Amino acid sequence: MILEHIAQREGKLLTFLRRELALSSTLVKRLKYSGAYTVNGEKVFTNYMVRPGDIVKVCLDEPHPEYPPEDGELRILYEDDALIAIDKPAGILMHPSSSRNTGTLTNFLWGYYRRTGQACAVHPVSRLDRDTFGVVLFAKNAHVHALMCSGQGDLQKTYHAAVYGVPSAPEGIIDAPIARREGSSLLRCIREDGKVARSHYRVLDTGCPDGKTPCALLELQPLTGRTHQLRLHCAHMGCPILGDPQYPSAPSAALSERLGLQWQQLCAVRLTFCHPMTKKFLEISSEQTVCLDFCPGADV
Repeated sequence: MILEHIAQREGKLLTFLRRELALSSTLVKRLKYSGAYTVNGEKVFTNYMVRPGDIVKVCLDEPHPEYPPEDGELRILYEDDALIAIDKPAGILMHPSSSRNTGTLTNFLWGYYRRTGQACAVHPVSRLDRDTFGVVLFAKNAHVHALMCSGQGDLQKTYHAAVYGVPSAPEGIIDAPIARREGSSLLRCIREDGKVARSHYRVLDTGCPDGKTPCALLELQPLTGRTHQLRLHCAHMGCPILGDPQYPSAPSAALSERLGLQWQQLCAVRLTFCHPMTKKFLEISSEQTVCLDFCPGADV
């Protein structure tokens, strides 16, 4: 991806990179010796004096990552030269870890970039747990990622979840702080000394998937971004997400087993945001859904 700017005044290139093109100081330093900066087609350094009418370009192509590219099915919902949105299936990890660096969504996306000749990297703007499914958004370079994560895009996330039981109110805010569970690097818990965590819920439907147990379909919007936030908040409300292996109640676990659910019934159904480069409003929806007749991960 190439950023381009026509100078309207005189000044050091560094000033244009930071103020006009909104590059972070970290990215400016990383690109400094890579030949990424040109003025009127000539490679320059950040102390170059730019004059009115000069054409400033920045190449945001990224180096190859350390993990291997792989062929894998990707359901692409949206793509341009800055962003790509994938409809993630349940049961797949988002990215490699120290214990596993293959078979993840990141490996498949890197393989797709290689096959299509794109000098991009994989920068997750949104993330999903392994067994959560739905739309996830990636930036193709560090600059776009920084813009999205700074809040400029005003990213809004909407989920659907099938839960055990029915909330006492049809709509509300769950306000419960989240902390790391003692003795675990993965699990979290609701605790007074935890970080602020707030979620909005709305009941979309109710039903009895086994013919006798009341359950609900909820629309959920995380107002903060804590690990396992929606799963913990539903459990805290007394309505654990069905199929959740880590935060169930005994009755919800028993019902999930009877229904044969293999993963938690939580789907990222929609992302809305302002595109950081075009400034246009985008709404990207998953082709998967959650419903109370339990066809997990079924297409819409």
